[in-house]
Amino acid sequence: MALKCGIVGLPNVGKSTLFNCLSNAKAQSANFPFCTIEPNVGTINVPDERLEKLEELVKPERVVPTTVEIVDIAGLVKGASKGEGLGNKFLGNIRETDAVLHVLRCFEDDNITHVDGDVNPVRDKEVIDTELQLKDLETVTGALEKSRKKSKSGDKEAVRRTAFLEKIAGVLEEGKNARLVEAGNDDEVQILKELTLLTSKPVLYVCNVDEASVKSGNNHTKAVEEAVKSEGAGILILGAAIEADITELETYEERQMFLEELGLTEPGVNKLIKEAYKLLELNTFFTAGVKEVRAWTFKRGSKAPQTAGVIHTDFEKGFIRAEVIKYDDFVELGSESACRDAGKLSVEGKEYVVQDGDVMHFRFNV
Repeated sequence: MALKCGIVGLPNVGKSTLFNCLSNAKAQSANFPFCTIEPNVGTINVPDERLEKLEELVKPERVVPTTVEIVDIAGLVKGASKGEGLGNKFLGNIRETDAVLHVLRCFEDDNITHVDGDVNPVRDKEVIDTELQLKDLETVTGALEKSRKKSKSGDKEAVRRTAFLEKIAGVLEEGKNARLVEAGNDDEVQILKELTLLTSKPVLYVCNVDEASVKSGNNHTKAVEEAVKSEGAGILILGAAIEADITELETYEERQMFLEELGLTEPGVNKLIKEAYKLLELNTFFTAGVKEVRAWTFKRGSKAPQTAGVIHTDFEKGFIRAEVIKYDDFVELGSESACRDAGKLSVEGKEYVVQDGDVMHFRFNV
């Protein structure tokens, strides 16, 4: 299950610097390589200390982390919803992503010109929000016209669809994002899915700050926190320039010393990747054997058969049972056999809801 996040923002807010840091994620996690798919798309491994610990215990032939796909989307300008600048390309690229990493400039620097003359991250956020909302309103309006025609014939389903589309349109017309619309049933969930609205995607606001603000933020980041409070969106503070400096350091020890001097425990890009992963309510389970220790992505709340299907569809079709060891038990006892002997291996059926960190082995028959 690949997660695809788009980095968006106005020009000169630090998007490209951040993407380049993510492109060098191997510098923070030397065991796991980065690979470029296209010039502006990268597949980046999700840092997970648990995977490293399992590798240490099992000593497998290879280790396979779970990944996030990051897309560096062209900078936006006012009028993008009407095709200004790279508008159509920009909006099309966002539509293809699962989540949005919205970079906001929260630092002052006279050497880096802001497109609007001064630093105001809340205004910048509103510029992009407005363009996305206008494009979404265009999408919803088109769907509404078709639905209203159909509902005139008395089609009950069309009547319900029209009412929900009008609800979405009302939210967008108020200058709010579609992610605030609550779907009341499966039909409404499906309608939202079909529309693929730009403002319905989960968002993480990334406040790009200077070195002095990287630990505690500043007045700009506080303004952003206040502005997005009603959205229930995540906020992450990091310094893209600092992250660039970290990637230039050759050894793990040098990076750790640099982080300690700043009062940080890990690189900001690591936190960003983890937060992006959480953004879509994704969790990780592990398979651990001498040939391979591997992290797998699954949707939070999934049951054992669906989770088995992440490995292969045959695992889900022919699911018999799952053998489960809790990560903490595996680490404490040191091996699968020790967990089995201590009664820490449980046998679970089709109704078992898989938990984050479960070490699993599936039995199936096709």
